[in-house]
Amino acid sequence: MATATTWVIDPTHSEIQFKVKHLVISTVTGSFKTFEGSVSTESEDFDGASVSFSADTASIDTNQAQRDEHLKSADFFASEEYPKISFTGTLTKKGSDSYALKGDLSVKDITKPFEFAVEYGGNMTDFYGNNKSGFEITGKINRQEFGLTWGAVTEAGGVVVGDDVKLIANIQVVKQ
Repeated sequence: MATATTWVIDPTHSEIQFKVKHLVISTVTGSFKTFEGSVSTESEDFDGASVSFSADTASIDTNQAQRDEHLKSADFFASEEYPKISFTGTLTKKGSDSYALKGDLSVKDITKPFEFAVEYGGNMTDFYGNNKSGFEITGKINRQEFGLTWGAVTEAGGVVVGDDVKLIANIQVVKQ
């Protein structure tokens, strides 16, 4: 019987980003600065690995303090009441360097099944002897489905915030 190996996210070499349309004409990029996660696998190639992840909603950063405070408010994430976004799921190998990550995504008090596309970047040992692997994880959600329903329309009829949110995570995990 194989022994499970645990990997944890290296936050100094990882990033969690999102992109959403503003006024339907441009894209605003933001990130979560505080997050954690782990991968547990019994195979060398991560097929069948269990994944858990969470991000602190209060750590949201769009490079504009007033917008960040609005995103933390009850209009969006309600960070005081719902401090975490979380995901738990399983990696399934699709090709030599591609995986599907299927599981449950929770935002506020809403949990829905979700699937991310995952590109495996490879494995390397760093200068300190740590065994690391890298992944790029992408997906797209409709924010309305997760209770992020605030909206406004300009005088000209333009939507202020788009419903589709692209999620991009570049993750480096270190073997424990």
